[in-house]
Amino acid sequence: MNWLYLMIAIISEVIATSALKASEGFTKLYPSLLVVIGYASAFYFLSQTLRTIPVGIAYAVWSGAGVLLVSLLGIILFGQRLDWAGWLGIALICSGVAVLNLLSKTSVH
Repeated sequence: MNWLYLMIAIISEVIATSALKASEGFTKLYPSLLVVIGYASAFYFLSQTLRTIPVGIAYAVWSGAGVLLVSLLGIILFGQRLDWAGWLGIALICSGVAVLNLLSKTSVH
């Protein structure tokens, strides 16, 4: 269940971050409400995750997946583009998360 909670936290955070862009500085009501609800949900589910998953591992997965998903949504929803260095940076972040989860003794397997 804890990995499911972490997935929900990540998805909530990605939705909230995307809505933050769409809220245009909190000048649009519905995206602004989505920001508040999304971040509240994200932090609640992250707190549930931290009952059994070490904070360093949970945060690495949270941030790595969040960077990748927000970048993809930025491309799809907002027409943003990444250059090769941006993609390389994201690949390195995801590789680091994989190393932590697959090879580190601190990870919960």
